Amino acid sequence: MTHTTPSTAASAPGSARSATGAAGPGQPRLRRALGTPALLLFGLAYMLPLAVFTTYGLVTDTTKGHLAGAYLVTTIAMLFTAYSYANMVRAYPVAGSAYTYTQRSFGRHLGFLTGWTLLLDYLALPLLNYLVIGIYLNAAFPAIPAWVFVVVSVVLVTVLNVIGITLVSSANLALVGVQIVFIVVFVVTGIAYLTGAAQLPDLLSPFFSAGTPLSAIAAGSAILALAFLGFDAVSTLSEEAKDAKKSIPRAIMLCTLAGGLLFIVTAYIAGLVFPDYANFTDLDSAPLDVMTRIGGSALFTFFTAAYIAGSFASAMTSQASVARILYAMGRDGQLPKRVFGVVHARFKTPWLAVIVVGAVGLVGALLLPLDVAASVISFGALVAFSFVNLAVIKHYVIDRRQRGPKAVVAYIVAPAIGFALTVWLWTSLSITTFVAGGIWVLAGVVILALITGGFRHKPPVMDFSEEDPAPLPAQ
Repeated sequence: MTHTTPSTAASAPGSARSATGAAGPGQPRLRRALGTPALLLFGLAYMLPLAVFTTYGLVTDTTKGHLAGAYLVTTIAMLFTAYSYANMVRAYPVAGSAYTYTQRSFGRHLGFLTGWTLLLDYLALPLLNYLVIGIYLNAAFPAIPAWVFVVVSVVLVTVLNVIGITLVSSANLALVGVQIVFIVVFVVTGIAYLTGAAQLPDLLSPFFSAGTPLSAIAAGSAILALAFLGFDAVSTLSEEAKDAKKSIPRAIMLCTLAGGLLFIVTAYIAGLVFPDYANFTDLDSAPLDVMTRIGGSALFTFFTAAYIAGSFASAMTSQASVARILYAMGRDGQLPKRVFGVVHARFKTPWLAVIVVGAVGLVGALLLPLDVAASVISFGALVAFSFVNLAVIKHYVIDRRQRGPKAVVAYIVAPAIGFALTVWLWTSLSITTFVAGGIWVLAGVVILALITGGFRHKPPVMDFSEEDPAPLPAQ
């Protein structure tokens, strides 16, 4: 497999292009090598099947012990949104995801702001992974400060992404496999624990109970949106997928469904074996209390290993995806081209963009608390998801005038439900999250004003074509 295969930003397209969109002279096209299984693995690695434990303590506390119920609500909302992504990728089987769909449906200005908002969670997701790596490795090895583990993981992931996709692709299967094995072991161990318990809790209690306000479930569900970013990342690989109009939509839906079921089952078992959430030792590392209760030090160790492996996989794929987007923005003049538009001559990767993402992850992981990082990611994700749902209606119903019975269901009813659910979750986030997200959006408006001469001109279109960047001198 070459360096132009999927999850690194290396394979982002070059700027030289003919009027028809064909590759320029001497520019090789990307190799379409990814089938549905590979795309599904990419998405699951990005989502991190064990992500249920990333915000486990935080959301369990927020929902008053109803984490499984919150995941059920979020999964339903995300399935509608994933269906909208699947429909849009059929219309535009190119890289760019929410940016591309919004820009082509609503114009360049709104497209830029949508891409800018989505960039917030793409930048923060590697940060979140580095943060939890530090938290859990420090819990396992208390003598070593968490910041040491953060620094080491940032350096390692950044170097691998500068080198290229080969290392990322070959690692995904094993890393996802470790997580799946752990979930099976966790569920079996949890059931065994419950079977031997003197008294079983209410079997529906992880989903709902009398007196729990819907607002608490909604607040928790909103934070959990970050766990479903994997299907969005899959859509950025359209240019490298075999039969993208079929394989990408299929992978998007499978990734969302499989990830959601994994989250729900795991949260359900955890809620049954540790219903007394008020007794968590620490909300950030609350899963360790659950592991110790049902499996002792052995399950504690297995969880730490599986979770760190999954976090590492997610950090690699998420950092690669955001570097791809930054490269495209730099290439087209929306960000400084000498930094973000630079391609490494040997590895064909936007190495400076990769390093910038690593630096942001390092600083953020050392300074931000877990709840802030998680909520900020969900803010950006839910905004982007909302616009993708609207883009389906605009593209298929208004622009293409598809208004038959099937079209009404697929292109009006489904995306309208998806939009309503994502807006509901978005408005359930905290005031602090809205302040942080609002500052980021305001920065995007300022940048947009600068590159468009005070909104008098249209911003450059981000050209997600199929060709590799032309070889550049080493930087």
